[in-house]
Amino acid sequence: EMIKGVVEASGIRLGDSITGLDQLTTSTNNLISIVLILVFTATYSITGGLRAVVQTDVMQFSVAMLGTLAYAWFVVDAAGGLGGLTDRIVEIYGSEQAAKMLSFSPPSNAGEALMPFLVIVGLQWLFQMNSDGTGYLAQRSMACPTDREARIAGLVFTWLQIFLRSLFWLAIAIGLLVLYPFSPEEMNGDGFTAAREALFVTGIDELLPPGFRGLMLVGLLAALASTVDTHLNWGASYWSNDVYGGVVAPKLLKRKPKDKELVLVARLSNVLILLIAMVIMANLGSIQTAWFISLLFGAGMGSVLVLRWLWERINLYSELTAMVVSLITAPLLLYFLGTDPEREWIRLGIMSLVTCSAAILVSFVTPATDTQTLDRFYRKVRPFGFWGRTASRCGVTRRESLKALGARLFAVAVTALSVYTLLIGVGRLLFPQPDGSPMLAWICVVIGLVLMPVWMYLAFSRYFDDQHEEEAPELQAERPDMAG
Repeated sequence: EMIKGVVEASGIRLGDSITGLDQLTTSTNNLISIVLILVFTATYSITGGLRAVVQTDVMQFSVAMLGTLAYAWFVVDAAGGLGGLTDRIVEIYGSEQAAKMLSFSPPSNAGEALMPFLVIVGLQWLFQMNSDGTGYLAQRSMACPTDREARIAGLVFTWLQIFLRSLFWLAIAIGLLVLYPFSPEEMNGDGFTAAREALFVTGIDELLPPGFRGLMLVGLLAALASTVDTHLNWGASYWSNDVYGGVVAPKLLKRKPKDKELVLVARLSNVLILLIAMVIMANLGSIQTAWFISLLFGAGMGSVLVLRWLWERINLYSELTAMVVSLITAPLLLYFLGTDPEREWIRLGIMSLVTCSAAILVSFVTPATDTQTLDRFYRKVRPFGFWGRTASRCGVTRRESLKALGARLFAVAVTALSVYTLLIGVGRLLFPQPDGSPMLAWICVVIGLVLMPVWMYLAFSRYFDDQHEEEAPELQAERPDMAG
C-alpha cells in the first residue's frame, strides 16, 4: 500500500499490462522493477568504477544487438518477408503516403517546411549537449592505451551503433507499420506518439516466441543498464574531479583533496544523479517529450562545449554562463513559444544565439585561464585549432595547429559521409520506395564503399598520432602503453 501511494502521488504511468491488471497495479509493478534495476546498476557502477562499467557495457551491448536482430527477424517475417514490405505499406496506406514513409529525404513539396528542417538537422550536431562527442565517449577514448586504439574503438562503435543497429531499427519500424496500421485521424489525436512508441513493447509480447522474447527482454534491460551505468560513472567524474577536486577543496577548503574524499564524493554523486533522473522520468509523457526538452536545454551548451576544445579563450566562466543562460532562457521560450513541433527550429535558433553570444562576451570580459594551466593542458591533450599563443609557448606554430584542425575535420567528413551514404543506400535497397529507381541507392552504396579505404587508412595508420609525444617524457610515463 505504501508503494502504491508513492506511485499515485508521483503520477507515474508506465503502460498497460497484458494481464488485464488495473493501471495502478501495473504502474506499481513497473516502478518496483525499475527501482531494482537502477539500484543494481548503481551498485556495480559505484563499487567497480570505470573498469566495471566498460566490461559490463561490452556484454550488455552485445546482448542488446542480438536481441534487436532477433526482434527485427520475427517482425519482418510476420509482416510478409523483406521483399513484400513495400507492397504491404502501399496496400495499407496508399502509394502517396507509402512513398513519404519510405523516403530518406524531405518530400519535393516540402515548401516552407524545408528550411526549418534544414536548420534543425544542419545545426543540431553543434547546438546540443552532445556536440563535443559526449563526455562519456571522451572518457572511454581516453581510457584506451594508445591514440590508435582509441580511434579504432570509436570507428567500431560508430559503425555498430549508427549503421548496423539503425538497419535493425528500420526493419522493426517498417514491419510494425504493417502489423499495427493507423489511420490519418489517429495521427492528429492526442497521445499518438506515445501510443506508437508503446507498440515496440507490444510487438515483443505478441510476435516473439518464448526464449527469443526473453532474449529481447534481457536486451532491453541491458540497454537500460548500459545507459544508466555510463551516465552515473560519467556524472560522478564531474562531481568528484571538477566540482569537488577543482573548486570545493582548493577554493573553499584551501587544501588538496584526498583520494578517499574523491571516491566518497563520486559514490554519493551516483546516488544524487540517480534520484534526479527518476524524478525527471516520472514527469515525462513520452520519449519524444524527453527528446524535445533535452534538445532545447542542450542547444545553449553545444557551441561552448565545442569551442572549449578549439579556442584557448574559453574559460570556466564561459561554461557557467552558458549553463545559467540556458536555464533562464529555456522556460521563457517554452512559455512564449509553447511546445509546438513546428516552432522547434525557432526555439533552438533563439536559444543557440542567446547563450553562445553570452558565453563569448563573458570570455572576453573575464580573466583568461592562467598560462601555466593552459600549457599543462596543451602538452597533455594537444588540442588543435585556435590555440595560437599556447601552441607557440609549447613549440607548435599556429599554422600547424590550424592544419591539424583541418585534417581532423576532413577525417570526420569522410567517415560521416561513408557511414550515412551506406546507411541510406542499403536502407533504400532493403526497403525501396514504391515505383522508385534503385539507381540512387546504388550510387550511395558505391560512394560509401569508395570512401572506406580513406577512413580505414586514417584510423589504422599513425597519421594522427601525436608527433610531439617524444618531447614530453613525463606524459609518456602517465600512459599505460608507455609505462615500462
